[in-house]
This record gives sequence, structure tokens and C-alpha cells, in this order.
Amino acid sequence: MKDSTIISLKDINVSFDGEVIINNISLDIKDEEFITFLGPSGCGKTTTLRIIGGFLEPDSGDLFYEGKRINGTPPHKRNINTVFQKYALFPHLNVFDNVAFGLKLKKLPKAEIKQKVKHMLSVVDLKGYDKRSVSQLSGGQQQRVAIARALVCDPDVLLLDEPLGALDLKLRKDMQIELKRIQKMTKKTFVYVTHDQEEALTMSDRVVVMNNGVIEQIGSPIDIYNEPANAFVADFIGEANILNATMVEDYKVNILGTDFKCTDTGFGKNKPVDVVIRPEDILVLPVENGIISGKVVNTVFKGVHYEMEVKCKNCTLLIHSTASQRVGETIGMYVTPDNIHIMNKLFPTPYNEFDAVVSSSDAEENTTTITIEGKEVEIKDRYFEKDAKLHIILPPTGIYVAGDGVGQIADVFIESVIWKGEYNEIIVESDERKWLMQSAQDEQVATYAPICFDFKDAVITLADTAEGENEI
Repeated sequence: MKDSTIISLKDINVSFDGEVIINNISLDIKDEEFITFLGPSGCGKTTTLRIIGGFLEPDSGDLFYEGKRINGTPPHKRNINTVFQKYALFPHLNVFDNVAFGLKLKKLPKAEIKQKVKHMLSVVDLKGYDKRSVSQLSGGQQQRVAIARALVCDPDVLLLDEPLGALDLKLRKDMQIELKRIQKMTKKTFVYVTHDQEEALTMSDRVVVMNNGVIEQIGSPIDIYNEPANAFVADFIGEANILNATMVEDYKVNILGTDFKCTDTGFGKNKPVDVVIRPEDILVLPVENGIISGKVVNTVFKGVHYEMEVKCKNCTLLIHSTASQRVGETIGMYVTPDNIHIMNKLFPTPYNEFDAVVSSSDAEENTTTITIEGKEVEIKDRYFEKDAKLHIILPPTGIYVAGDGVGQIADVFIESVIWKGEYNEIIVESDERKWLMQSAQDEQVATYAPICFDFKDAVITLADTAEGENEI
């Protein structure tokens, strides 16, 4: 694979109806590489693909092709072709004529068209299918026709927007290998979009993990899996135990109340962090030999390994092991230092810290009302005088999704949901800020929900007093 850059995105921004879809992303795509945009629905990956293809213009930022700025250049004038999830084949044309369609538009000689189509059908393993009706083909064969039609015009870059989504599981796995083979044979740059992490890990030279319009991490499949940049990436790529922990000092982290040796440095002392431990990296030992212990609460045979859920204190750990353990059995567990990966937290501490002004209060009822993003919110069992300035730190347990659908703040965007072994850690975004929640209930990423506040455990001080003074 060449090391030259063929496409560059610089400070790209896109918004629809005031909602940010792409948030100032920059990326270099190398010639002859297979690069995949991976992320949940609504993360901006397809929008990025459409910008590269010329189907959408960014609100700001620049797109370069071989060093030349191509903003405003229409799709047909870019040496870039696209394969969509719906292959858009012409049902009234046979395989040959479908593949030859673009060449005929270019008015190439018939002999040249025949030679190019025959060659491309051989590349996609459809030799001898040229006279076949596309309606007689399987889903995988139709996809190969779409790929051949896109490649026969000799583009430098092929864009693929979830082209395997309509195929069954076995065919999808086969086509993952086939697509990589075609890319290597043709030496083209493939830019692939998917929400399927297995596809990304199987085919890609590099993976671009996206969320909420930003790039979370770029790296090889091995780097993305073994060295995730944060809890979102760790959770999205493969199965993982993602836990709250404290970095005691360099090379030492406290997990579930126990100090573990690790290989990470530079996080500071006694700093809250996230750790990721893959299920296959937890070694099952006799209780007396483990650094921690827990009780097996569930076990499932997965063919090549057993998947076990182990209760350790209040946390449930996921373990993959070739040896089964009985439900109810207490086991020891150990993790080698190089299999403990430390990450900065997605959300800064202290959590949910903000200032507010008392809009009204009732001494008799012992309540205080503040305004949060234009909404009146009551704080029970706390009294401050009207117009007092408050500094509030609200724990993640003090925010919850309104079960009745009517919240104190409506339609916050659910940005990420990370299972932490005993609860979901959820980041939501309102009009003015982000909030951190803890919930036993799962929520759907990239959707909207109303939230409510409970100030029972909040730390509230008068904003113009010394830190800690007048804490209520």
C-alpha cells in the first residue's frame, strides 16, 4: 500500500436544521488503502461519505483530492464511484449491460467495452454470467455486479455505503473476504461505511470510529481493539468489561477495591479513570491464587469458549474461557498488567457542575426553585433566598429519564451508553451542556428523551462564598 494521501478532509462541518451532524472533522485517506468509517446510526459516517462523493457540500471546511481542492465539483467530475446498500441495478438489463452502462455513457468503442466488462466480471468472480438477468441472481451476486459496475470505469476511489446490510449472515461473512480480495487485486482505495464492528475489523487497513459527529479514534483494527481511546470505542469494538477505577500512581490502578499492576503511566495520582479488560484476558484460577474472587451466576457454551458472568462485589464481570465453571461456584481471577488498559473518562469530574440563580423559594415548604435552560426546576428540602447565586454539583444518580415522557428538560440527545458492570453510564446533551447519568435501565444511543433532576444528594453552596462554606 502506498503511503501517499489521495483524499483529505480539513475542518469539515455540516448541520441540518440547526443540528450538528459533522463537527469539525479532519482526516487523510491514503492511496490504495481500505479505510472504514464505523459508528452507530446518526454518528455522521454516511454524511462524511456523501461529502467525499460530491453528493453533499459541507457548511465549512475543505475537501482535497490529490492535493487539489474539489469543493463544488459535481460527482460525475470526480474520479470516485459509489456502491450503495440498495444496489440500484437496472432490472431490464442483463449483467453485461448493467456493468457496461457507465462505459457506454463515455461512448467507448464496443470492443474496448467488451474487454473491460469481461475483465471486471472475472475480478468479481462472475465470469460467464454476462447474459444472465440480474433478477435471477442472488443478493451476493447482485452486489458483485454493483461493485463491477462501479469499478469498470476505473475510479481511483470506491465508496461503499453499508453494501452488505441486506445479505444474510453467512453470505455477509463471505463477502467481507471477497471485498478485501477485490480491493487488493484492483489496488483501489476503498472507503467503507458500516455500523458492524466485525466488518470493520475483518476488512480494514484502518478504522475511523465516529460518534455524534466527531472522530473518536483512528487506527488499525488491532490498535482499535487493544488500545481503545476511550470507553465509547472500547464498548463499540468487541465485548469488554469497562469499569470505574482509580489510578493510584504510575503502574498501579485500583479496580473494585483491589490494587492491580498495570503498564500505564502519566494519568496522575489518585485520579478517576476508566479501565477496559477484554473477557478473554481474565484468567480463571483457584480462589487462593486469584487477585480477586467472584461467584459464577451464569454460563453459556459459545462453541469455542464458555461465556461466564461472574458477580464480584456489586459488579458483574464477563469472562471467556475454554474451561467451564459451575453456576454458584466461587472462582479466583487474575489479569496480567499488559491486559489492563487505562483510559481517561469520557466526562470530566466533578460531574454535572453548574451555577444557578434562585428564581423563587418557600421557607415554609423548605423548597427552592431555580431555572435550568429556561425551565423552572424545584429543589426539595433546601431553602435559599430569592436571587441567591448557587453553585451546584449534581451526582450522576441525580438525573434520570422521565418514565412518563414528560421531563423537566425535553428532548435531550443520548450521546453514549456504557455498561459499567453494575449500571449504565449515560451521557446526554441538552441545548446548553452535557449531563452524566447513572441508570440500571438501558437507553438507545442517538435518540432523544426527556430528563428530570433529583437534588437529594447534590452538593449546593452559595456561589459567592468560600469553597465548602454554607454547604447544604
